[in-house]
Amino acid sequence: MGEKLTKTDVEKIESEIHDRIVNTRHELLEEVKEARSHGDLSENFEYHAAKKAKNQNESRIRYLQRVLKNATVIDDSSNDDEIGLNNTVTIYFPEDDMEEVYKITTSIRSNSLDGRLDMESPLGKAIMHHKVGDTVTVNMPDFSYDVIIKNIDKTSTDDDDIRSF
Repeated sequence: MGEKLTKTDVEKIESEIHDRIVNTRHELLEEVKEARSHGDLSENFEYHAAKKAKNQNESRIRYLQRVLKNATVIDDSSNDDEIGLNNTVTIYFPEDDMEEVYKITTSIRSNSLDGRLDMESPLGKAIMHHKVGDTVTVNMPDFSYDVIIKNIDKTSTDDDDIRSF
């Protein structure tokens, strides 16, 4: 089983594949042809760079096609009063006496540096479908900790770009 993707994730990946096949592939092939026309290929840096860019594009296309082939499309709806995908959640960590804000996402959109929390992470799994005021225990392999759900913002959308990986 592969990635869990929402319908929007699938549409964005399909759009990227289409753009890479229709536009980027053509541009990179032209760059390879142009660089090849400059002569001796063994010392032609432009040619090697153009070939590398072309190969990276083809690799990305294959990767995205494989992601789609193995993906499970999931429903991103949730009850109005509980945490679901694409909701922004304020969580209080009593042990540290601090609050943090996260947007709950699928793994393909997660990025801890941008506050996007994977719904499959230990914290993400623990808080899904909980309500404001709930105290939730997050179980880790060697320990556990409690968090309190302070706020759920349902106005978030899943318009984030699919990250490059």
